[in-house]
Amino acid sequence: MPTCHVLRIERIRYLDALNLQLRILERVSGGEGEDAALLLLEHEPAVTLGRSGKQAHLRVSREELASRGIELHETNRGGDVTYHGPGQIVGYPIVHLPEGKRDIHGFLRSIEAVVIGALARFGIEGRRVPGYTGVWVGEAKVAAIGVAFRRWTSHHGFALNVAPDLGAFSLIVPCGIADRAVTSMERILGHTPERRSVEDALVGAFLSEFGFDRAAESSSPDGLLAHFACP
Repeated sequence: MPTCHVLRIERIRYLDALNLQLRILERVSGGEGEDAALLLLEHEPAVTLGRSGKQAHLRVSREELASRGIELHETNRGGDVTYHGPGQIVGYPIVHLPEGKRDIHGFLRSIEAVVIGALARFGIEGRRVPGYTGVWVGEAKVAAIGVAFRRWTSHHGFALNVAPDLGAFSLIVPCGIADRAVTSMERILGHTPERRSVEDALVGAFLSEFGFDRAAESSSPDGLLAHFACP
């Protein structure tokens, strides 16, 4: 029975979360089962530049970011520049794609479907925009997506704006798209949805989209790692 092991983390620095992903990835990619992991967390303030990221898409200097308490990291995920911070739910799916299912574009579309499905539970109509990766409501982006693969095992993932400080996105050109706005569930709904309920909606949509039979909650990183055999 394929199981998705879910770990919820209240707040974590970007590099600490990346290191945790890579530790889990080594075990998922080296195992023989079909189980996967999904990390749901909130980051300390950080700006990240993906493989397509351009320095010109930073609207302020590195020094200005640092003075505001915002870390800056170059990373190996796909996509351009984005902001992470309190009020977002960041999801990192660590899924091994077996032979015959190694379609990265299809994987991205599935991540979009997860976010769209979760938003629908709150009466929000999310959509795709041709030519762009992510999820939009109207003409504004509500979730950014960028992934990477190692040995056909995914890491990085999506950032859903639940109730972040949208003003922080003015420090960058979000995802390198200058002519589109960024929005949040809070702005769309007129109130702040309860974080746990949004996480639960994401887990349910993830299980359905990726065909997992059940979710198993892990209480700690060590507990999650224990579910996967060492390479």
